[in-house]
Amino acid sequence: MTAIFAALLLSGTQSALAKGLAAPLNDPASPPQVDAPIALLIDVASGRVLFERQSHRRFVPASLTKIMTSYVAFELIDQGKLSLDRTFTMRPETFRKWHGVGSTMFLGNQSQTRVSDLIEGIVTVSANDACVVLGEGIAGNVSAFTAMMNAKARELGLRDMHFNTPNGWMDEGQTYVSAADLATLSTALITRHPALYRRFYGHDRLTWNGIAQANHNPLYGNTPGADGVKTGFTNEAGYGFVGSVLRNGRRLMVVVGGYDRPTDRARQSRELIEWGFAAWDERPLFRSGAVLGQAKVQGGAQRSIALVAPQDLALTVPRGWNAPAASIRTRIRYKGPLRAPVAKGDEVATLVVEAPGQPAQRIPLVAGANVAPAGLFDRLRNGLLAMVGQ
Repeated sequence: MTAIFAALLLSGTQSALAKGLAAPLNDPASPPQVDAPIALLIDVASGRVLFERQSHRRFVPASLTKIMTSYVAFELIDQGKLSLDRTFTMRPETFRKWHGVGSTMFLGNQSQTRVSDLIEGIVTVSANDACVVLGEGIAGNVSAFTAMMNAKARELGLRDMHFNTPNGWMDEGQTYVSAADLATLSTALITRHPALYRRFYGHDRLTWNGIAQANHNPLYGNTPGADGVKTGFTNEAGYGFVGSVLRNGRRLMVVVGGYDRPTDRARQSRELIEWGFAAWDERPLFRSGAVLGQAKVQGGAQRSIALVAPQDLALTVPRGWNAPAASIRTRIRYKGPLRAPVAKGDEVATLVVEAPGQPAQRIPLVAGANVAPAGLFDRLRNGLLAMVGQ
């Protein structure tokens, strides 16, 4: 197969970008002090990195692992393979190993707990016991469930992420992540499963079996628009955090790892988020679900597929940047033709956005539908069309 790159100039951008920007409030070159050895701040709609420090360095995630645990559950729920009302049992051997170990929702021996309650415990109070019960209930054992977690990491293209546990408990470094991969995973969690994300994330406390516990997210109650994602701590990992804030339709995400003190993690995460909103701005490009182009498909039941915005897309620029909308250029790139089968939601192309004085921003586009492998009739039709140059 010959690899070709398709580049399509998109029209209609000027009207979508006509709104001007306000006067500068802060200097993008002067972010707040960040002591974490690993740090990343991104604007989700554009993917632009606003602040970065060793974002591809592998580190031990502790309870940040549970982002993938909930992502696997969300995938199964939205595929109709797992019901929120299904109950899983706390096995005696699981109870002996995990009762009262680290963060917990205090599940009883041989207790029956609904999937929805297990997810709530995992997301809100970082329940180690709930992670194991959920993983064993879904896959039969922890090893099989972590295999599912690692398969999802590969599907998302996360090369610096591997899981040996469903809860991030210390395992001598067998579980590891990077800040960049955590940001990609958390973005997928939010954009691919928005209803489940809104249902389970953003809660500041949980009361279960008469025991009330607070969520340790340092943004809750302090940062307007905070709705996730997860804190993490073990002696092995230090204090880490993935935080997400949605404000006036704009979402920023911060990832930090390796703090020695939770107070530093809390203060500097909040300061970094506020700097992101104050010093940077967005120019809207396309709404979620917009069809931006077509890609050719080889060996499929269809010969082409729509390329779709997986979320609201925008250009991120320093506050006060005021180049005219007509100077902004967008094009689509993909390596193709794509090979069937293609699954709806797969990242198959890139939207490249170029603006004066700004680095090119590259935003993933996804397949708008499933394309099955070609059957006999499809192959005959495709062959005939190819013969006549179509």
